[in-house]
Amino acid sequence: MTLNYTTREINRNFKIKVSGIADGAKVNTLVGVSGLLRFVGVDMANKMLARAFNTPDDKQVCKLRRGIKVTFYYV
Repeated sequence: MTLNYTTREINRNFKIKVSGIADGAKVNTLVGVSGLLRFVGVDMANKMLARAFNTPDDKQVCKLRRGIKVTFYYV
């Protein structure tokens, strides 16, 4: 499975912040596309990116049930 958007397009349009608890450790950091894929995987990243690209707001917050919150800030 591949991403529906290019890495260049994603990094140009968004700052991606991951926060919460991942693998038993607290996380609160900005990540790139590779960091996003490491935390959520390709399928979930495609769903989140579709929401982020279609939102009219300055940011899109996606909360996962496993305790991770991913925020896309439009640049």
